[in-house]
Amino acid sequence: GDSVTQMEGPVTLSEEAFLTINCTYTATGYPSLFWYVQYPGEGLQLLLKATKADDKGSNKGFEATYHKETTSFHLEKDSVQASDSAVYFCALSDTVTGTAGRAEHKL
Repeated sequence: GDSVTQMEGPVTLSEEAFLTINCTYTATGYPSLFWYVQYPGEGLQLLLKATKADDKGSNKGFEATYHKETTSFHLEKDSVQASDSAVYFCALSDTVTGTAGRAEHKL
């Protein structure tokens, strides 16, 4: 079925370092792709999304590009701050079947 895969475990970075959180997916069709963020003590929030190939989502300095050829949607930020400490979830939604998958990554 449809699924997403992220790198495992927490990552520790210095402030102003470049961040990449890898996300790859498997899907039978053309899913919409999402990054969610959960800050300490808060609920899950949508960070960005892309609904078709080559779309680029961006928000709060984060970016992710929908690469259909490599089935990837890696989250990037040029300069992380302490306030970016959170758990980041990659997710997909197949608009045909309505199925969804997710994985989590703690920064």
